[in-house]
Amino acid sequence: MGYHLRKIKKGKLGKISKVIEECEEYKDAKEQNCKIMQKLELADIYGALEAVAATHNLTMKDLKIMSDITKGAFKDGTRG
Repeated sequence: MGYHLRKIKKGKLGKISKVIEECEEYKDAKEQNCKIMQKLELADIYGALEAVAATHNLTMKDLKIMSDITKGAFKDGTRG
C-alpha cells in the first residue's frame, strides 16, 4: 500500500483532482500521526494548488492577496 493506509485516487496535476488527492493524503498522514508526512503532504497541497492557479493565469501571490482581503472582511465584520 506504500505510505498510506488506504487507497487514494490519483489526481491530475493542474486539476482540482490533484488538490483533493493531496488533501486525502494529508488526512491519511494525520490519521497515522506522522508529523513529517503531514508536512510533506502540506507542501504537496501547495504545489497542487499552485498548478491549478497557473491554469487560470494566477500565482500564489494573487491567491494570497485575495485571502488577505477575505480575512480583513471577516475580521471587521463586513463580509456578509
